[in-house]
Amino acid sequence: THGARKGLADTALKTADSGYLTRRLVDVAQDVIVSEQDCGTLRGTWAEAIIRNGEEVESLRDRIVGCTSLDDIIDPVEGTTIVEANTEINEELAAQVQLSGLQKVRLRSALTCESRRGICVKCYGRNLATGKTVEIGEAVGVVAAQSIGEPGTQLTMRTFHVGGTARLEQETKHVAAMDGTVKYLDDLRVIKNRNKEMISLKRQSELGLVDERGREVARYQIVYGAQLHVKEGQKVKEDDVLATWDPFTFAILSEVKGVVKYQDLKEGKTVEEEIDKVTGQKRLVVKDSDEKNQPRLEIKEGSKTLKTYQMPIRANLMVEDGQKIEPGDVIAKIPRETTKTKDIVGGLPRVVELFEARRPGETAMMSEINGNVKFGPIAKGKRKIIVTGDDGAEREYDIPRGTHINVQEDDRVRAGEPLMDGPLNPHDILRVLGTEALQNYIVNEIQEVYRLQGVNINDKHIEVIVRQMLRWVKIKEVGDTEFLMEEQVDRFRYEDENRRVRDEGGKAAVGDPLLLGITKASLSTDSFISAASFQETTRVLTEAAISGRVDYLRGLKENVIMGRLIPAGTGMKYYRNVKIGYDATENRKQEDEFDELADIRGGMELPPILAGVPGVDTNGDTDAGYDEAEETLGDISTETSDEVFDIDAAMQIEIEDAEL
Repeated sequence: THGARKGLADTALKTADSGYLTRRLVDVAQDVIVSEQDCGTLRGTWAEAIIRNGEEVESLRDRIVGCTSLDDIIDPVEGTTIVEANTEINEELAAQVQLSGLQKVRLRSALTCESRRGICVKCYGRNLATGKTVEIGEAVGVVAAQSIGEPGTQLTMRTFHVGGTARLEQETKHVAAMDGTVKYLDDLRVIKNRNKEMISLKRQSELGLVDERGREVARYQIVYGAQLHVKEGQKVKEDDVLATWDPFTFAILSEVKGVVKYQDLKEGKTVEEEIDKVTGQKRLVVKDSDEKNQPRLEIKEGSKTLKTYQMPIRANLMVEDGQKIEPGDVIAKIPRETTKTKDIVGGLPRVVELFEARRPGETAMMSEINGNVKFGPIAKGKRKIIVTGDDGAEREYDIPRGTHINVQEDDRVRAGEPLMDGPLNPHDILRVLGTEALQNYIVNEIQEVYRLQGVNINDKHIEVIVRQMLRWVKIKEVGDTEFLMEEQVDRFRYEDENRRVRDEGGKAAVGDPLLLGITKASLSTDSFISAASFQETTRVLTEAAISGRVDYLRGLKENVIMGRLIPAGTGMKYYRNVKIGYDATENRKQEDEFDELADIRGGMELPPILAGVPGVDTNGDTDAGYDEAEETLGDISTETSDEVFDIDAAMQIEIEDAEL
């Protein structure tokens, strides 16, 4: 069959793609080596259990094993310290943290490590290959790259069997995973409809289940238009239904009571009558029309317009002109097919897209500020959405017509909330929500792809790579520094230069954090030899020659190319002065015996060989401890025990008084 061939072709392509991903990852992270014991950072990241649709995907215990705690972790009930700050969390401690009921803890992480080169032992934590704390000199960058690249061959290339959407369709309700008490996690906006049912009116909100000790045990996403079957503080049993919704359509609900008035909804021009294939009912469906028309429904009370709802293309109108409605009534439905702009990209292409920090095709615009939504006019096939912040600041967004808009007039939006359907742009997340939110987004999105395929990768590997992608800053204002406008500089160099300028009383530079894909990051590395051996050799070497760059040979690749000892493992400077003799163990044994002896005698007594040496006090007893000393220091022998040691005689130096 063709299916089998398709599978074979896919496997062949996949191996090549996965291999190339591994090569890029190795290249970007090859100079990340464990370089010091402790970088002394005060920053860390929060770790909490991952819960998807009320199911715990990964427990807090599994997420914190092998990491170092940033602060003291204190039992909320007992008040005792479970884990002290800067301690590696082993299985036993992790289990105690889990039992204590803590929701999240702060850990040290590769993302917040402040080591100049490489990473420190405390921020990395446990070496997963040995199960012990990582040692200085471990090439954790290469290990991370291989750990992510190796399972790449197990990921699907094309999404021909995981309809990224098929899994979502079966879900129509949330069921309590266990007994507990209901807790609304954020300000859920709920209204009661004419049947006294509670309907959620918030775009995305969450409902939690809490056990008798007040610990959150499950979390559920509540979508707009979902019917809630439970109240705040209500006790529920396992398998009780918490919320239900229609997974196939997106409903627009009325928030007020009044009379419906059609505006610009003219049959034949902006709406068409369609007959539902399943139910046989007639429906009015909004169709694409010219820009002059803005199909919308107004809810009026007398002559006063209470609320206006814009009708997107393909919306099925559920109410008639002049109909009386109550709050919570469905006024229009949009089939879900149009709300999904495209199939969810899965498998290897998604991982590559994230690591390369590509801007997805049709990205969803996100609000840059907290504020209220107003709809502007439609011009050039785009609808204006204006978000007015609490301080009066305004931001305008142009959204293509026909795209499903997630917000309604007068809705309140938070910074970073998408205004329309579609994938998010990682560069927007960085600009609006900052570095930490972006790091979490990339790590979670990559983990999501691997989890779907049942591949388990530790977060720290992905964190090491993401750290390399976020090493750069783009200069926006130069100040009194030596930087140039729009120059791309290393984060540490940027901080150093600013510190120097501030100390001299000058004006510091201003820069924005920059997200580079792994290919770009590899080519921007400090070492031009490493970059040239990766890709675009002529360009890299030409630029390096023009600007007279110096390569300090700090990574692995450049040293291999120059035929030097690589600065990892025992090749590090840290280990250069360690000498190992063949009889080191023997010497060690003798030293231990000598120490033991000293302990028994209550302090270390000097053997008589040192008696009589100026400045050494043997309490006048030259025989003290001679027998034992002779036994322990087998290689030191003297003829008789009572002769006074004469250093001049021993060294055969004859000095005349006159010379002295």
